[in-house]
Amino acid sequence: MIKRFTNPRFLGGVFIAVFVFTMVSWGLSQKVVAVSNNTYESLKIFTDVLAIVKENYAEPVDTKELIRNAIKGMIRGLDPHSSYMTAQEYADMQIDTKGSFGGIGIEIGLRDNVLTVIAPIEDTPAFKAGILAGDKIVKIGDKYTKDMSINEAVGLMRGPKDTPVTITIVREGLVEPKTFTLMRATIKVKSVKSKVLEDGFGYIRIAQFQENTDTDLEKALKDVTPKNGKLKGLILDLRNNPGGLLQEAVAVSNEFIKSGLIVYTKGRAPGQDMTFDASGSKGRTDFPIIVLVNGGSASASEIVAGALQDHKRAIIMGTQTFGKGSVQTIIPLSDGSAVRLTTSKYYTPSGRSIQAKGIEPDIIFGDASKGFHLKEKDLEGHFAPEKESKTAKDKSPKKPEEKIRIDDTGEKGPDGGDIEVKRALDYLKSWYIFRDTYQKAS
Repeated sequence: MIKRFTNPRFLGGVFIAVFVFTMVSWGLSQKVVAVSNNTYESLKIFTDVLAIVKENYAEPVDTKELIRNAIKGMIRGLDPHSSYMTAQEYADMQIDTKGSFGGIGIEIGLRDNVLTVIAPIEDTPAFKAGILAGDKIVKIGDKYTKDMSINEAVGLMRGPKDTPVTITIVREGLVEPKTFTLMRATIKVKSVKSKVLEDGFGYIRIAQFQENTDTDLEKALKDVTPKNGKLKGLILDLRNNPGGLLQEAVAVSNEFIKSGLIVYTKGRAPGQDMTFDASGSKGRTDFPIIVLVNGGSASASEIVAGALQDHKRAIIMGTQTFGKGSVQTIIPLSDGSAVRLTTSKYYTPSGRSIQAKGIEPDIIFGDASKGFHLKEKDLEGHFAPEKESKTAKDKSPKKPEEKIRIDDTGEKGPDGGDIEVKRALDYLKSWYIFRDTYQKAS
């Protein structure tokens, strides 16, 4: 059974990051399941090992700590996005959704089982100190990161404002590891930024999908719309946006789609099959949109890009996105801890799964192989990409040979600005030139 919602308040998971991006979702329905004999035998092995460790280990060990570590290992072995959270980690995660936390300001992931910097966040201690995408974190404080989970690393790097933390990185081109001592700060991630590019043409960047992103987007749309006129075109920048709240991704899509499907999910457990539709109450469709994406655009940002592309509401420009097509559910436990579990996969309106594939831009700008972008397919234990159904193939926006390709020459836009934004603006303006020319000719 598929549940259909037009005003969703459900939260979806996102990908690995030092701050925010994995959110509370819907609860799992409770059901009684028969336990097989094989399960009982395995549990007996587990209790035997627990007893052996308790009785024979060189030093006394706490039973709760042993069981907690066993749970961590069990969940961690499933896929890159499932994890066990202690009560403190769970509390921190809930704070994260508000976009403010204490830390150094980097996004991290596991590549070849090594903690790796996805990107430093602008205007944070890590960014100012010169931490770069691709840096491998080998030590935090006096602890080596080998076999360290994302949650453990996050816990070590977080802390009160104005307290120091030392990280050691290995970087390609450096002869030896480099150590940075950073002063923690209150990291406030502003979800939405906007500016007027030229009269009638606006630029809006969404850095991540957090609480009130849609509300902030509505304010930004008002700011970039001429007071005595209409918005002629919009550049929606989702580059390096690692995702966030599913509800906000749906709400943002709803701003630009008048009706129809935005995204749907499919899972094994009852209640995980859900469909999210445009409400019809907004759906601004009177101006063209270009959405900018790259390899750092993941999860919730891929939902928005995929929905606008399938509805032919926007042109997607940039390089192939991250490719995270799974949804995580946060399941609270009785002791205040929680399990973050991958429970379903999401699909674009045309039925495309972007898992380990990503969204293919309509206009390919630059070379995706240049620079560093950790992708879903690089993560150990990721779900394999699904075979595309015939229906999804038929509805696919464009074949590779039909796409426009633009080389990134490295040049800057006006006043040293972003050349990709300049190119997107040129495309928006040319749309009006061709439209007016066509109308005159007819």
